[in-house]
Amino acid sequence: MELTLLGTGAPAGLPRPDCPCAACASALGVDARAATSLLVDGTLLLDLTPGGAFAAARAGRSLSGVRQVLLSHPHDGPALEVPAGLPQPGRVPDGRELALLTGHRVRAVALDAPGTGYAVTGPDGRRLLYLPPGGAPAGLEEQAEPYAMVLLDVVGRPDALARLREVGAVGPTTDVVAVHLGHDVPPGAELRRRLAAAGARAVPDGTTLEVGAYEDVPDVPRRTLVLGGARSGKSVEAERRLESFPEVLYVATGGSRNGDTEWAARVSLHQERRPGSWRTVETCDLVPLLKGDGPPLLIDCLSLWLTDAMDAVGAWDDAEWADGGERALRERARALTDAVRETRRTLVAVSNEVGSGIVPATASGRRYRDELGRLNAAFAQECEQVLLVVAGQAVVLRGDPAGAGATAATACGR
Repeated sequence: MELTLLGTGAPAGLPRPDCPCAACASALGVDARAATSLLVDGTLLLDLTPGGAFAAARAGRSLSGVRQVLLSHPHDGPALEVPAGLPQPGRVPDGRELALLTGHRVRAVALDAPGTGYAVTGPDGRRLLYLPPGGAPAGLEEQAEPYAMVLLDVVGRPDALARLREVGAVGPTTDVVAVHLGHDVPPGAELRRRLAAAGARAVPDGTTLEVGAYEDVPDVPRRTLVLGGARSGKSVEAERRLESFPEVLYVATGGSRNGDTEWAARVSLHQERRPGSWRTVETCDLVPLLKGDGPPLLIDCLSLWLTDAMDAVGAWDDAEWADGGERALRERARALTDAVRETRRTLVAVSNEVGSGIVPATASGRRYRDELGRLNAAFAQECEQVLLVVAGQAVVLRGDPAGAGATAATACGR
């Protein structure tokens, strides 16, 4: 089954008309996108958009062989003009299946938002799933096998991808293609970075893909360290890297700090951001979690883990530090990094980068700064990807930039 993406953008396109934002201003060339429209084997058109016939011609395709036009979501604005020779667009009722003379079967998938998803099975038996903008499947049933290709709004509804993964509809070899792309994420390298972390990719308008060809499916990094200063956006970046995966275990190392209302407000803000399917555990005992099996881990943060470890070994006192405290702390840090090296779980960890600021006035403050620098360096050595977040922008320090972006908190001073 062959699929041509006549458009890959949001309903308003990219750039949006009369929008002055930076993302729209930089959406030029291959980063400019018309509203999403898909041509399947030259016979089935999913979503008719303005200029569809010209888009097909630019892609070296023709709409003359189209036998069915299906709409996936309500279209704002004036009524669409149907090019001469095309059948009138329609919608398939949820749960119903449409058999085409071409050998394609189309099943309508119910959504949790206005619109209809379409599961298409080609004459060759390959299966693809197409979801409209802002929609996620409702009432999913476990699949016998994953779809070969899924096209959906990865940026706007990462939880839709998480739901599909949870029931097995998206597997390791599923080609996840992001469509309905708008100005929510800067186009180009930043978009590719975020999508790759979710195991997804974007392609330019006019691209033709073979459903079931897996060579371009990005590998999701297994271990990632996200560094940043106070309020840099590092926790948001870490959470974003895992929001398209189900059953994430969020490991909060900061505790509740009873009586500290400002800290409680920070913790509450983090909790409200997390998907409802995530579980939270408050602990600094990280090694057993890393050694065990289970869902992805998001550890926030290593700097608070270090504070707890220094408390335990008496590292703040010069005499205790000299009398075995330093050695005990290094052993704890080594046990942690060894567990990171051996872990089989997907891991995203957050830590503060404090070595670029003012030199602390006290010996204990300088000791903490130095030990955190050592811990960050040792932890980073065991990670496939390392990011530094500055002013909300993620700079890739290690790992392929095309595969470095968007997946995984107590408040670590963000």
